[in-house]
Amino acid sequence: MTQHVIEVAAPSVGARRPPHALLALATLACAVASIPLAYLLVRVSGSAPNEIASILARPRMPALLLNTVSLIVTVTLASFVLGLVTAFLLVRARLRALRLWIVLAALPLAVPSYLAAFGWLALFPGMQGFWGSTFLLTIVSTPYVTLPVAAAMRGGTTGLDDVARTLGHGPWRAFWLGTWPQIRPAALAGSLLVALYVLSEFGAVALMRYPVLTTAIQQAYGSSFNRNYAAILAIILVALAMILVFGEQRARGRARRQFGAVTGVSRVRVVTLGAARIPGYLLLAAVPACAVGVPVAVLIGRLLQAETLRDLDIFSLAQAIANTLLLALGGAVFAVLLAAPIAALAARYGGRVVRAIESAGYLGLGLPGIVVGLSLVFFSLAVVPALYQTALVLTFAYGVLFMPKAIGAIRSSVAQVPESLADVARALGYSRWQSWWHVTARLARPGIMAGALLVAVTAMKELPATLLLRPTGTDTLATELWARTDVSSYGAAAPYAAALVLVAAVPAFLLSDARRGRPDEVPS
Repeated sequence: MTQHVIEVAAPSVGARRPPHALLALATLACAVASIPLAYLLVRVSGSAPNEIASILARPRMPALLLNTVSLIVTVTLASFVLGLVTAFLLVRARLRALRLWIVLAALPLAVPSYLAAFGWLALFPGMQGFWGSTFLLTIVSTPYVTLPVAAAMRGGTTGLDDVARTLGHGPWRAFWLGTWPQIRPAALAGSLLVALYVLSEFGAVALMRYPVLTTAIQQAYGSSFNRNYAAILAIILVALAMILVFGEQRARGRARRQFGAVTGVSRVRVVTLGAARIPGYLLLAAVPACAVGVPVAVLIGRLLQAETLRDLDIFSLAQAIANTLLLALGGAVFAVLLAAPIAALAARYGGRVVRAIESAGYLGLGLPGIVVGLSLVFFSLAVVPALYQTALVLTFAYGVLFMPKAIGAIRSSVAQVPESLADVARALGYSRWQSWWHVTARLARPGIMAGALLVAVTAMKELPATLLLRPTGTDTLATELWARTDVSSYGAAAPYAAALVLVAAVPAFLLSDARRGRPDEVPS
């Protein structure tokens, strides 16, 4: 049994001033990550006011905005509910083959939304529009809620639920009073990732023929080359992303898990599902079956075709796999380096400046990949021409695009490390940097690694920015898949799609934390 301490009255996070060095590093990270936003502002500032007004007054604009907001709200709510229920079953219910279910819960992260859409459309060509987009984005987004909530439940305790039960509350009320405050930050952070992911999504909604802001931006850049129009639409996306981030911050409030005054035993009460056993197993199987099973079955069917195997270029496939792994690894490194100071600042300190810096760090996920790609093309040609179309710029783009995923994971991990441990290290003669490196970073390492893995698995699937920024002659699994499906050569695309699922499944498996056992259990 391990000992947990739960502080009844948590001190205000904003009571202390952040160190100047940490504040400077976080500000620098935000400035570097804001290059795409600066590009947008330059483009928009070059437009005449009457041009901006005419674009905003277009009859299509309200429909695009309504479609985007409706999709965000519906998918986020559905993923929130599914993620909470799935996390509860994985941590609080007695299941057979538990580790298998944990791996399956994370596996949808390995499937690109456009690949899932391709699989379902192959079976149901009429599956289009709002509900088709909602279904597809929900099944591929649910792990963003399931994984952090399950991790928070594992690190929590049902002791508070037991106290509520002894006071006469029912099981649902006891869960709300005892468990929900412990998992709320993780649930809100996961829901924010889902909302920002849907906001910037292009592939699935394009295949589903559902017009949103991102599809309009892609059309403006790719067809009419009206970059001012596309930049104004992207600014609207940024505004929506800021609203989402501020809303998550407000909902999160000041409820952060602290350790201090009241000592108790950390345990998780495992319940027996009984009559709900079969529905529970069906729910656990439904999301991975829809997100992974159907697309993979379609891919296997394509792979078994004789012409597909005969025309397969093994060398090109191997080269694409190597490029995908190396570029995703570089993107994960960049994302963690940018996210770490922002996450540490947000976890330990409060105030308007800290909230503004954290909010700025989340904006990259609200931008479409094509906007980030074009902004870095503009920046590299204008500032550092020698870096144009190099792997360094592409991995940096991955870091900017997916840094928010790392911020959420690192922030939650750092917030769970008791500040008293760093204070003890300082009292023993460690500098502030040494206490961070040897104490806080070491204890928060699982969250840091989870953030890096989440970035890596997402970077492997990224398409628009990769098409714009990849070095000449460098292809990834995503670009090879796109090149073949774009000309309707689905059989030739199948090996690359299958390889992408298998390669992305590795970090998804590591994210599932399958090798970690339950915390101390108490039978129901």
